[in-house]
Amino acid sequence: MAIMKWDPLRELRAMQEQMSRLFDLSRDRAFGEPLDSALWQPPVDIYEDELEVVVTMELPEVRQEDIDVQIQDHTLIIQGERKLEREERKQNYHRIERSYGPFRRSFSLPATVDEDKTRASCEQGVLKVVLPKTSSAPRRQITVEVKGE
Repeated sequence: MAIMKWDPLRELRAMQEQMSRLFDLSRDRAFGEPLDSALWQPPVDIYEDELEVVVTMELPEVRQEDIDVQIQDHTLIIQGERKLEREERKQNYHRIERSYGPFRRSFSLPATVDEDKTRASCEQGVLKVVLPKTSSAPRRQITVEVKGE
């Protein structure tokens, strides 16, 4: 049996990697999106008012024909691909930090969204999807009687 010297830093690094994987998994599921093998996920802002729900997504350098927006089973699905365009002449890249490749984001929609009137536009690298709400009858307040007191 060989005697190995104990290296606490090696154990800490292994534990840190395991914790990072665990938190990445829980973060993806916390936002209602399945864990996907996509290389990158563009950042999204979602807000609503009394008339509509608005989803904006940063998609710099993504061509409009590479973006697909769909609604299926009350779920908004935005997918596409940002391609790395390499020039024919040989370039010596020192660093490539921006993410490229396919992406897919999905968001559950409230029942009040009128899916047929949804519209999307892309301007200056920002995709904007506007989901109008259905006009519903005003809510009626119901008084609850308390008996037996």
